[in-house]
Amino acid sequence: MGQITMKILVFLALFGIGLNGAAAVTHSLKYFYTASTGVPNFPEFVTVGLVDEVQMFHYDSNTRRAEPKQDWMSRVTADDPQYLERQTQRLIDIQELFKGNIDIAKLRFNQTGGFHIYQNMYGCEWDDETEEVRGYDQHGYDGEDFIAFDPKTETWTAPTPQAFITKQKVEHDKALIAYDKNYFTQECGDWLKKYVDYGRSSLLRKDLPSVSLLQKTPSSPVSCHATGFYPDRVTMFWRKDGEELHEDVDHGEILPNNDGSFQMSVDLNPPTGDWEKYECVFQLAGAKDDIVTKLEKSKIRINGGNPSDMTVIIVIVAVVVLALVAIAVIGYFIYKKNKAKRPPSPVSNPEVLEELNPKA
Repeated sequence: MGQITMKILVFLALFGIGLNGAAAVTHSLKYFYTASTGVPNFPEFVTVGLVDEVQMFHYDSNTRRAEPKQDWMSRVTADDPQYLERQTQRLIDIQELFKGNIDIAKLRFNQTGGFHIYQNMYGCEWDDETEEVRGYDQHGYDGEDFIAFDPKTETWTAPTPQAFITKQKVEHDKALIAYDKNYFTQECGDWLKKYVDYGRSSLLRKDLPSVSLLQKTPSSPVSCHATGFYPDRVTMFWRKDGEELHEDVDHGEILPNNDGSFQMSVDLNPPTGDWEKYECVFQLAGAKDDIVTKLEKSKIRINGGNPSDMTVIIVIVAVVVLALVAIAVIGYFIYKKNKAKRPPSPVSNPEVLEELNPKA
């Protein structure tokens, strides 16, 4: 399973799933679909939807049901009782389409058996200050970019020769491009605003972290570790005499905890003197005050010969990421029918599907 895990993690890196915080006052709506073949103990098709990196619903080919994952989704189904049933039927259809898409991709790449996966991430980001909505639609196959749509320029990009046929087909479909542009710049943003309003008590909360100073040995870097904060729109840095440090500092990524909160660390090479001049600063977007932790030797937790706290943290994060992988990844091609009330998703164009499944 090592190779499989590595390939799936490549997809996480490819699409930037949950690894970095969004900019301040920016909300996001993402849909991830995945079709796979040859992967033991993994569903053939998986769908997950996230708002501000929080999973809101899930579907897979084993359960064949769209299932809500947040309490506030009950408000969505109360306003639209057919929401989950409509999602379920739509995703059952897409599941079949994706099975065919993998077969065609294998032909395009001259492949036979083995482990293969086709993924798609699409969605939008909304800046609640400027009201700007930015959409995106990215496809990948076996860990590489396959084709992507840019709503701003109304263009498709195909970095591989195998995707060029698809690019030619879709870029000549003016109706498809017009629909996608409207979806990614307008409709997706409308749904995102609705979801943020439905889940505002959870999504708009602000949780401050606990901050600790960690060090493996007296000669190791000092890690300023913050955990338990929400949302993931944060800034964290070391400073000396009031000036932010850029040298001898290693900024870690924002990582998810299993309770929906986040954690991150910033490492500082240990100074040779004047420790009292150093301090770690944590800033949460929208919070009134910063959390400032002075570098005092008495506050540092040194782990000696035992596995470091940071190692434990990394192991926990790895488990969480793999759990997310097991429930979430990517796809596309969604029917126009019922789009007036359904949650946002790109159009499924029969001509595009025909191109992915040629008769000749």
